[in-house]
Amino acid sequence: MTQALSQTNEASYSNDDSDDFAYKSLSRAGTLSLVFGLFGLLAWISPLLLFLPLIGFVFGVVSLRNIKKYPNELIGTPVAWAGLLLSLFMVVCSPTRHIYIYYTEVPEGFERVQFAVLNSPKGAPDIPTPEAVAMNGKKVFLKGYIHPTSISSGSAKSFVLVPDMGTCCFGTQPPLTNMIQVRLVNDAYAYKSLRLHAIAGTLEVLPYLKPVEGLEGVYYEFEAEHFQ
Repeated sequence: MTQALSQTNEASYSNDDSDDFAYKSLSRAGTLSLVFGLFGLLAWISPLLLFLPLIGFVFGVVSLRNIKKYPNELIGTPVAWAGLLLSLFMVVCSPTRHIYIYYTEVPEGFERVQFAVLNSPKGAPDIPTPEAVAMNGKKVFLKGYIHPTSISSGSAKSFVLVPDMGTCCFGTQPPLTNMIQVRLVNDAYAYKSLRLHAIAGTLEVLPYLKPVEGLEGVYYEFEAEHFQ
């Protein structure tokens, strides 16, 4: 009988040891949640990247459910919670920040204008649009990127603004109505960069194509009182 109890105890200890040392894998969904949560921090800069923390939040929820359902097979609860909470923070706070900026960034006395209003439609002559001509001499606010060939030195008071990052990064010749030659009239200076800039000032629509060094020319000039 003593031998039987001993064998039973040994079997019990053996089962406990096997449970303690059983292989458990780190939840892939939890890892992906943290990865997308970290990349989702970029949504603080651009609202177009808000999908990153959204994906991270979904992966976090999936991971926690899987870990709860398969506790003997999966680990990684702290990783999943970290990814979920980080993603949730960005999902809530990033849109709030961008909405606040949108409604407060236009200086008083200026009208927000989308760059697309200045661009001639595809297939149409590449000349100023009627909407652009109607804004000649008006104080407007718009956003764009600095064309890299328009600044030759470290800093400049004049540069060409384009609407999209593709033109900005690759330095190609944009359509004529996709360019605005900007002159800074305050103490600010422009530098080569890939970030989105906001300008506010007076738009001038030229009746002729004005030559610009390194580019074919511009129809639009802008005297910028505000630049950031």
